Amino acid sequence: MKTIVTSSVKTASAFIRSGELVGMPTETVYGLGANVFDEDAVKKIFEVKNRPADNPLIVHVSSYEQIEQLADRITPNAEKIIKNFFPGPITIVLQKNEVISNFVTAGLDTIAIRMPNLEITAKFIDACGVPIAAPSANISGLPSPTSWQHVYNDLNGKIPCILKGPKCKVGIESTVVDCTSSVPTILRPGSISIDDLRTIFSRVKIFPKLQNGEVKSPGTKYKHYSPKAKVTLVESKKELIKIISKSGKKNFAFIGFEKVFSARKSKIVKSSNDYAHKLFSFFRSCDEIEIERIFCQKVEEEGIGLALMNRLQKASHS
Repeated sequence: MKTIVTSSVKTASAFIRSGELVGMPTETVYGLGANVFDEDAVKKIFEVKNRPADNPLIVHVSSYEQIEQLADRITPNAEKIIKNFFPGPITIVLQKNEVISNFVTAGLDTIAIRMPNLEITAKFIDACGVPIAAPSANISGLPSPTSWQHVYNDLNGKIPCILKGPKCKVGIESTVVDCTSSVPTILRPGSISIDDLRTIFSRVKIFPKLQNGEVKSPGTKYKHYSPKAKVTLVESKKELIKIISKSGKKNFAFIGFEKVFSARKSKIVKSSNDYAHKLFSFFRSCDEIEIERIFCQKVEEEGIGLALMNRLQKASHS
């Protein structure tokens, strides 16, 4: 299969309408999109990504009316999030309606929905004429793609089209909030933080335990976001140097707030937001030069730092 890269929304949307997959930009990470109502197309997502069938997809919309096409009912909690944060890097979980395939929701009776705030993405979904089911456009388990080149590197020859957009502004996946109960519950942290949600809700829960192994959100059950190199979290440059001096290894990389001159590859970040924006791209660049070990400096688990530490911990699990 030949993979074309295009900046044309019209060209890319034609592939969706014909039952094919398209790599598409969003403000968080690039997604691998299919018509949510085309079960055969949705199945292709799982095949191309080698994605476990029990890992639900997020459905991307460009209008309130499309949310109504997907959900059985839009709850008051969901309405508040829609009013205050849509379009944006946040996903709501609602009871699905009967027309949605179980392949989209991994057999659950809930569906995850978000409205991206990138203009080209909104235009693309509008041109498709249907909501778009789209997980990250990578092979499952690898770092999420934050540029069209990352998608091409992973999926060239496996999908027919990549819609070329800008590099992702946020750099990590959306916040996912379960809106099916009286108290909204964060299932996956993202750039919209628990403090942001507390500005519109008196109570917010976070990270519920899995019930019978079921998950309502992607990115919460399996090892994710991992480069080929071993990822190790460190508090500081001092701790890193102590580890390296004992091991004697030189083929390592470091990302954090300090410069490490002994690292083969090093990335200094200015803030937790900057860290999140650059993390997955850094992981991928380390893989390109066959770095054996990547050290990542920890951050405070507040604001986007909670989401960043979530991704770092997932990446470091063996």
